[in-house]
Amino acid sequence: MLDTAAFKSLPNAPGVGYKAQHFTQIMEHPAPVQWLEVHAENYMGDGGRPLAQLRHLAERFAMSVHGVGLSIGGEGPLDLEHLARLKHLVSWLNPASFSEHLAWSTHDSHFYNDLLPLPYTKATLGRISDHIDQLQEAIDRPMLLENPSSYLAFAESTWSEPEFLAEISNRTGCGLLLDVNNVFVSATNLDFSPQGYIDAFALEKVGEIHLGGHDEDQDEQGRPLLIDSHGHEVVDPVWALLDYTLERSGPKPVLIEWDNDVPEWPVLAAEAERAAFALDNLPQTVAVPA
Repeated sequence: MLDTAAFKSLPNAPGVGYKAQHFTQIMEHPAPVQWLEVHAENYMGDGGRPLAQLRHLAERFAMSVHGVGLSIGGEGPLDLEHLARLKHLVSWLNPASFSEHLAWSTHDSHFYNDLLPLPYTKATLGRISDHIDQLQEAIDRPMLLENPSSYLAFAESTWSEPEFLAEISNRTGCGLLLDVNNVFVSATNLDFSPQGYIDAFALEKVGEIHLGGHDEDQDEQGRPLLIDSHGHEVVDPVWALLDYTLERSGPKPVLIEWDNDVPEWPVLAAEAERAAFALDNLPQTVAVPA
């Protein structure tokens, strides 16, 4: 295990999703970036340059590990081999945070590249809570559960998404990861108020906030359709929604995600600078939830 005692929690500061091509620039010119996130599935091998670089980064920055392949919401049991690899990674890296999505990506022996949505029902609630309990026991720490980006709603859902996430947190003790871009994407696609979603969200349980870019399209009726692509700069309405969120939550760790068409480091650093500006310019008094 790395000695990361100085990084027991993420700072209320900007972070970025780490990409190997930025290693030298991050080490030499991190700008406002104080923490990094890596996708767990990229670091489950044995040795090699990626793990060596990760060890160097973890000595300097607080680290967050984000899982995308466990399929927390899947109908079947968790993949025990995948869970064992997660446990090994978390054990030696000792990150300040670990997170997964409220989604599923596997069925029987098939794995899907997309993070697929779920109905918010009593049965789904019980299954996901059981999976989170199993994961948290394996990695010996609480995790954060991320709200998804949605393109459809299930008629059988009996909970709103903020209520569903809050109830999972209450049952399992996990924290929540609030992706503000996902809120904006879902609100546009499903025609609800993003500010109303934030007002209903259990902000006191939030351990990280994420921001990313999205693609703009249209559905068959010509209505706006947003795709959570993580391939662009964060748009102004999402920055405004971040301000709205931080005014209610108080300062939080804020991550810039850029996973496709990854730009040169100065472009990503500029996004982190904008996140730093949002954090540095909060009102003197914020409406922190009880």
